[in-house]
Amino acid sequence: MSNNNLKEQVLNIISEHRMGVLATVENNKPHLRYMTFYNDGLTLYTPTKMDTEKVEEIRKNPASSILLGFEDKGQSDAYVEISGKTTINESLELKIKFWDESFTQWFDGPEDPNYVFLQIQPEIVRILNVNGELPQELIL
Repeated sequence: MSNNNLKEQVLNIISEHRMGVLATVENNKPHLRYMTFYNDGLTLYTPTKMDTEKVEEIRKNPASSILLGFEDKGQSDAYVEISGKTTINESLELKIKFWDESFTQWFDGPEDPNYVFLQIQPEIVRILNVNGELPQELIL
């Protein structure tokens, strides 16, 4: 499969699946949790509170991994595995762009200083379970 076709498949999966697993590093071990993801191209964003352990973990070690796409419809569901570098993004423009009214249970609005995004810049992207094929890596 060409790199362009592979990238298109990856973009389709990450654009259509908002719920996924975020893994950060805590005490040299993986720490996983479900998160909601948004994307701009291959760059992923997930909203969080500034005063969470996720933010502290990212400050200590920016390495993270994400799983997106598996829907439990069967063993052949395609999904992506993304490893990358994570930063904290406090951009008001981004906070407005991805604001959802459901966030009001955690934040006072887009201008709430505790409302931030983890921004994941992919370094390795793998797509798995595509028509029974072996995992494929997108060349970035």
